[in-house]
Amino acid sequence: MKKLVSVDYAASLIKDGSSLMTGGFLKCGSPKEVIEKLLENGTKDLTLIANDTSFPEFERGKLVVNKRIKKAIVSHIGTNPETGKQMHSGEMEVELVPQGTLAERIRAAGAGLGGILTPTGIGTIVQEGKTVLEVDGNKYLLEKPLKADVALIYGTKVDSFGNISFFGSTRNFNTVMATAADIVIVEADEIVEGSLDPNEIVIPGIFVDYIVKGGN
Repeated sequence: MKKLVSVDYAASLIKDGSSLMTGGFLKCGSPKEVIEKLLENGTKDLTLIANDTSFPEFERGKLVVNKRIKKAIVSHIGTNPETGKQMHSGEMEVELVPQGTLAERIRAAGAGLGGILTPTGIGTIVQEGKTVLEVDGNKYLLEKPLKADVALIYGTKVDSFGNISFFGSTRNFNTVMATAADIVIVEADEIVEGSLDPNEIVIPGIFVDYIVKGGN
């Protein structure tokens, strides 16, 4: 079994002030157990990189409600009113990134690229402070790669080698985040002895450092 660890140990790898990617799209495909342990441990001043800040009563949304997030880099905050409240009061910095740009910035970090070029945001406030490049007569923003200290991702089934498969759309941001962090922890609904069918594998185990059994 590859680096199967307890929830306690996995949470201990995430320190105060860490940058933390968490997979998932709202409640779909999100890790839960390790985040509950972070809340219990009092881990704070995190930089959260995720698609969204979820809901107030659900995993990363609870990190926001309990004021453990110093900065959130996300594409959507509308389902968690506490995010907007803390943003307007100055308690938390929020960087809103268009969803496609967010995914591509994370992918760029995983691929070792210096950034991506996108027309999204040209001529808007998103452009402020960023480099604009012209290619074949069209203008693009240079968006820099986005990586993290730790990626906490979800897997529907994880085998002994850390290979991951997903059910339906639960794969969402988990796939790109697995390539873009110094430490990758996967929280699995089901842990399978031996190897998954290669046709099922979406994230190869080489990207995974630690496996944690989730609570389904």
